[in-house]
This record gives sequence, C-alpha cells and structure tokens, in this order.
Amino acid sequence: MSKLKDVSLVWYRNDLRIIDHTGLIKAIETNRQVVAYYNFNPELFKLSKWGFKRTDRFRSKFLIESVIKLQEELKKLNITLIIDNCSNEKNLIETIKKLNVKEIFLQREWTRDEVNEENKIFDNIDSNIKINYSFDQFLYHPNDLKKKIDDIPNVFTLFRKKCEKDLKVRILKDNPCKLESKNRLPKEYKIPSLNDLGFKDFNIDKRSAFPFNGGTKSGIDRINNYFWETKKLSFYKNTRNGLIGIDYSSKLSSWLANGSLSPKMIYWEIKKYESQVIKNQSTYWLVFELIWRDYFKYISMKHREKIFNIKGILNRKYHWDNSKTGVSDWVNGKTKESFVNSNMLELKNTGWMSNRGRQNVASYFTKELKLDWRIGAAYFESILIDYDVHSNYGNWMYVSGVGNDPRDRKFNVKWQSEKYDPKMKYQNLWLNG
Repeated sequence: MSKLKDVSLVWYRNDLRIIDHTGLIKAIETNRQVVAYYNFNPELFKLSKWGFKRTDRFRSKFLIESVIKLQEELKKLNITLIIDNCSNEKNLIETIKKLNVKEIFLQREWTRDEVNEENKIFDNIDSNIKINYSFDQFLYHPNDLKKKIDDIPNVFTLFRKKCEKDLKVRILKDNPCKLESKNRLPKEYKIPSLNDLGFKDFNIDKRSAFPFNGGTKSGIDRINNYFWETKKLSFYKNTRNGLIGIDYSSKLSSWLANGSLSPKMIYWEIKKYESQVIKNQSTYWLVFELIWRDYFKYISMKHREKIFNIKGILNRKYHWDNSKTGVSDWVNGKTKESFVNSNMLELKNTGWMSNRGRQNVASYFTKELKLDWRIGAAYFESILIDYDVHSNYGNWMYVSGVGNDPRDRKFNVKWQSEKYDPKMKYQNLWLNG
C-alpha cells in the first residue's frame, strides 16, 4: 500500500450499498482519492457468553453475498473496497495513516460494540482528520425530529402520530459519480468464504420462506417482484401474518438490516406504487412497519446500554430462569407446544421466521418458560438473517415486559396456532418435513 496524496475513506458497516448513501456521495465531492473499507471482524463470528456464535452461518452467507455485490458496485465507480479481517483496531489505524486519510465518512452508530470500536480508532489517529457521520439508516432523519431524542415517547403510537403529522421523508440521494480509473488502488482484496469464517458450505432448505441472496440488486429485484410483477403489496395487510412461502410478507428486512437497501428506497417505491397502482391499507401498513423500525432505533439511541440490561428500559425486575435444558429444548423445537417447535425448527434450518412466529416463540420463552430474555435475543442475533440490534433487542424487551409494550401481554400459543395454522399445514411442514 503506497503513500498517496489526500484520501477520503468511506468506512462501511451496516450500510452496504452505493445508492442513497450520503457518506459515499460526500466523499466523492471532496475531490480527493476515494477508498472504501470493510472489516469481517473475527470477534463477530465467535461464541458469545450465551453459547451462540454471534453471527452464525445464515447471516454470514447473506453478509458475504452482500459485500461481494458492494465490491462489484464500487469497482464500477473505480473505488477500491479494502477487505479486512482484524479483531482489533490496528489494521484500520495503519490503513488511515498509510493512505494519508484526511476525512472519514461513516454511518452513525450508538450501540455498545460499534461505539467502542469507533473510540479505539479515533483516539489513535490524527485529531485533524475530519469525521463525517450520516443517518441513512432512518426513514425520518434525526435532525428533522421536532423533539430531542431524550423526549422520544415510550409508546409507539405517540411517536408514529407525531412523525406522520410533522415530518416528511427526505428525497433519495443522487447516484454517485464514476471516478477516473486512477482512483483505484493497485491491489485487489479477497472477500472471505464461509469456510474462511469457520462454516461449512450449505444448500438453502427447499422449504425456506427466505431463499434470497444478499446485495442491493437482489433487494431491488425483490421490490420489483413483490410490488410490480405480482402486485402482492396490494394485499400485504391481509397476508402479513402468513407462515408459508415467500409472498406472505415483503421479506425486505434482511436487506434493510445490513444496509443493502435504505428505508427511503422502499418508502419512495411505495409512494410510486400508490400513485400508479393503488393506495390502500396494505401500502400504508408497509410504511407503518418502516416507522416501527425507526422507533426501535430511536429507543435504543435514547436508552443506550439499557437495551441490553436484564431490567430493560423500564427497570423492571422479574425472576428469570437460565435453564440450559429449557433453552436447548426451545432452540431445537422440543417444547410442549408444536406451534413453537415448528417455528423454531424453521429458524434453525433456514435462518428465517415469520413475524407471527417470532412473537409467539419469544412470548413462550419469556412468559411460559420464564427464561432470561437476553438469551433468546442472543440466539436470534446469532441465527436471524435479518438481525438488527435495535429491532431485535427492542422487540425482545417488548415481549418480555421490560420494553415498550404498555400492556405487557402474553401470547396464547394454542389459540394463535388455531387461528393462524388451523389446518396444521405449517406445523406439518416443519415437524414432519
């Protein structure tokens, strides 16, 4: 890596795209050499204190595919994506020094691991290097909120109504300009395989409701299919509690989670659909889900470390169990409830589970088995393709009674099974498949 003139560095994390990317656009506008960076931190593929790999094979596969596509897209812009696999900050610090980086562009994060990583980096580089943060992971930009983050209400409905009344979704960023070929670094960087990350190759289960690949193009293809080719969006509100197949819901959460798609990309496509096809409760409901996603991000921004605390954001004390047998039975689909078991087997075999399933298995874990909700959250973090720290821990707190549910409800699993799987099609698919 030779010493260059001045460089602007785009540090990629959960923003794996070139479209609607503020940091990339601004880096290009600096008129410096532009270089991108991504780190497959080995710590993220090791066992957590709960006994699960922090990132298991399904999410790893989707991540690898997403970064491969990002590298290809950046290459078309003549921008090199440096691939790292360092468990500490030294490689990035060294890269910043060797490349003579003057500005760093990155998406703002505020949860524990990301902040710790940033601090270690920024405390050990030249203080004159300018740090530029962006907030493209939001539907409603934080700077547009009329209230301070600390005033975010602990009830979703109040937040939603305020946003819908007072805020507008910003327009999409322009597509980035292609740079001259001399912008690229001479070295090509290899992206690790599943084997490199400690996993065996595997085939996608034929029963999977999420048989999709990672990367922006696949996400856009899914939007085109779900919106324009099949018009399934028109019926989303009626089908969203489905359990089998790819079309009961949009399935866009995985691309949103690692930033291959931005929420604004989806929102403005919904608005286009409403103007050209139909505007109804279903189209609104997908926007509604995007607002929920925003809400959990703002809740985690407000409460920070509390989202990982056993007492949650409400500081409520429950007597939680940590039975290894109880956890194992739940993970492996060996509980007393077949509806829970079928959902957990789907998750174990595919890395995916419906929203209806997630609510039921989490409620059963916390309210029936009375197991420490953080263990369930850690398992979801490990295995869900669409894992997002804010939504995951927000939802687990919500279901367990230490979060944003004012009613502290408990799901009746048998009733839920009878309502949403009356003919046992779903349960038979996974229990007998």
